[in-house]
Amino acid sequence: MASASADAAVACPLCGAATGMPWREATGIYRHCAACDLVSRDPATWLDAAAERAYYGTHDNRIDDPGYRRFLAQLAGPLMARLAPGARGLDYGCGAAPALAAMLGEAGFPTLGYDPFFAPDERLLAARYGFVACTEVLEHMHAPLRELARIDAVLLPGGLLGLMTELRVPMADFPRWHYHRDPTHVGFHSEASLRWIARRFGWEAVSLDGRVSLWRKPC
Repeated sequence: MASASADAAVACPLCGAATGMPWREATGIYRHCAACDLVSRDPATWLDAAAERAYYGTHDNRIDDPGYRRFLAQLAGPLMARLAPGARGLDYGCGAAPALAAMLGEAGFPTLGYDPFFAPDERLLAARYGFVACTEVLEHMHAPLRELARIDAVLLPGGLLGLMTELRVPMADFPRWHYHRDPTHVGFHSEASLRWIARRFGWEAVSLDGRVSLWRKPC
């Protein structure tokens, strides 16, 4: 991985520590943070908001699509197995087709959907919930610490947070990894970066299974 420039290291968007020197791939410029293990895409290679929204519009996600529901069930299943009957939740980053909210609601867990592009009702973030689901959202966060603080603020004490994101491959394999080929993916997490987040907010690990992890906010 060749260095992209001789620029000084910049602050990690997650933990604020100085990142390592940048390197360039065909898909953009990246930096690795040794403190929290996040790999981030340089903001100079982000899409602007209009282009980002347009890219999401190319996704063929439908609420009633069986394949999409099977994909989301990777998180929905283990999350529902640990919820109290009738628990109310928020699907944070629900997208244009809030299938996860529909699945959870059908199973008896009323769930609202918030999305900065497709369902930007800030009033939903003034309430508090027994659980928050966040599927394939972490990798899109331009300001992850701020976004995660918003999630923590709406989660009731004792509540569950379900995260789903593809964990980063070893650094040596990063150039061949498909996940950074999506231009809207700007942050690439490992189990170490997820555990850094959990320590920052005091979340307790409930389950870590590949791309799906569950965390509990202490009472």
